[in-house]
Amino acid sequence: MVGTPELRDLPPPPLPKRSFDVAIIGAGIVGCTLAVALGKQGRDVLLLERDLSEPNRIVGELLQPGGVKALQQLGMEDCLEGFDAIPCHGYQVRYHNDPVHIPYAIGEDGKRPEGRSFHHGKFIQKLRAAAKAAPNVTIVEATVSKNLIKNGASGHVIGIRCTPRNTKEEICYFASITVAADGCKSNIRSDFIPRQVQVKSHFFGLELIDTKMPLKNHGIVILSNRAPVLIYQIGTHETRALVDIQGKPPSQTDGSLKSYMLGTVLPTLPEEVRPSFRKAVEDSKSIRSMPNSFLPPTMNKTPGLIMVGDSMNMRHPLTGGGMTVAFNDVVLLRDLLADVEDLSDSDLVLDKLAEFHWKRRNLTSVVNILAQALYSLFAADDDNLKVLQKGCFAYFQMGGLCIDHPVGLLSGMLRRPLVLYSHFFAVAFYSIFVMFKTTNPLLWPLCVLRSFMVFYTACVVILPYIWAEQQC
Repeated sequence: MVGTPELRDLPPPPLPKRSFDVAIIGAGIVGCTLAVALGKQGRDVLLLERDLSEPNRIVGELLQPGGVKALQQLGMEDCLEGFDAIPCHGYQVRYHNDPVHIPYAIGEDGKRPEGRSFHHGKFIQKLRAAAKAAPNVTIVEATVSKNLIKNGASGHVIGIRCTPRNTKEEICYFASITVAADGCKSNIRSDFIPRQVQVKSHFFGLELIDTKMPLKNHGIVILSNRAPVLIYQIGTHETRALVDIQGKPPSQTDGSLKSYMLGTVLPTLPEEVRPSFRKAVEDSKSIRSMPNSFLPPTMNKTPGLIMVGDSMNMRHPLTGGGMTVAFNDVVLLRDLLADVEDLSDSDLVLDKLAEFHWKRRNLTSVVNILAQALYSLFAADDDNLKVLQKGCFAYFQMGGLCIDHPVGLLSGMLRRPLVLYSHFFAVAFYSIFVMFKTTNPLLWPLCVLRSFMVFYTACVVILPYIWAEQQC
């Protein structure tokens, strides 16, 4: 390998060890857990992160029960303890201030599962501590170049170039497998995934202090004539409010964003939340935001490289499914690679990655499609979507399986795509029924035509996402 043009005159790495079994780019949700899982298998793992200080983000703060279960399977459930994480028992959805309770569905053990919400950065630091303590894992603080080291014309990735923190000299590491787990802003993605990230809205986040929640230990989803607002507790005294804004958001510099928050968003919130929300808006010098991105999954086909986590697959964070997908992907990768004795056998590894792509769909297609479709209904911006939004809320009000199955899918505990499809179209038909029920019978002839438009809109909402999940 050293004789190939790509490897001539490469500087030596600062560590005595020149090569590893696995080099993981990014010590975030996926990177840390995968490092621990593979380190426990006896793999020699290098974990690289640009900045190991505690990150400060406004998303990645709610872990669904399916993610908690995956952490338990990885033997890392202790990472949820000791930093003021808050138990989450389900949701309350409020449609024009009319609430419906949606608790997590009772499992096969007769108990309701539990999610957790927390400060993202504190959770990341717990995961990094676990990676540091894991066997066979070496952590290096360095910025990785997007130009990975490749072996000749085959494009086989055999290592990375990076610049360690507080230095200017680029050095190299080599690995049988390089894992790109560098998140939603991945600088590796564009060279290996042709699909473009789609952004339709942004979440603007506020931290509310000592808020009285309408329903304790539950996420609150607020539906109105605007895009949804999500509220959930992330600490004993702290509560996160995420305001979704579609299209180009109001300006922060001229005060338009604060005016929008106080004039448009504040009146839609539960009465008990308004004082702390108003104070958070008025006290904020700058309201932080994150793009809400969608990126369908792509099969890993490059020898020596695994794209995983948000670098490969994203969905709207409304349903809080990202970390659940990530942890379950780590469990699946760990199990598939367990019987690969030599990770440099790229043909065998690629076979395992093809299996990974299709096996993960039972969970990830459910989470991805549900997140995108539910957001379309909750952020209804045309009359047909508003009919579906109203019908969806009325569907939840019926209770029973009308909430147990949807929340089971959302929580990552129910992994059956056909159940998702059946409930989505049941919502569509029920929405049409509600439309007729709440319309003057004299106008029913118009409702007949409208019903076809509503059903067509439902198909337009979900079918493209179903199709995207079937691609390689």
